[in-house]
Amino acid sequence: MQIDSFDWDEGNIAKCQKHGVSIMEIEQLFMEPPAPLMMHDVAHSQDEQRFLAVGQTQAGRYVFIAFTIREREKKRLLRPISARYMHDKEVANYERN
Repeated sequence: MQIDSFDWDEGNIAKCQKHGVSIMEIEQLFMEPPAPLMMHDVAHSQDEQRFLAVGQTQAGRYVFIAFTIREREKKRLLRPISARYMHDKEVANYERN
């Protein structure tokens, strides 16, 4: 998925950091290899398309992120909606697949 930048404001910064995930970790997950596993979030895509991503940070933490893509001034911006560290069962499932 090609993006130009991230779309941050007070609202999504607070929501993402609520569970301890830093902005740096979120951005690294999308900008540095390996790319996270991404899927369409059909259940939450009523007003705009939403996506889910799971992956491992450089520090070895497993992260779950909900996000959307917005276009502004001819740029594709990834807007994180929420982020959290994955639970042990989710990590085990991620590593199996």
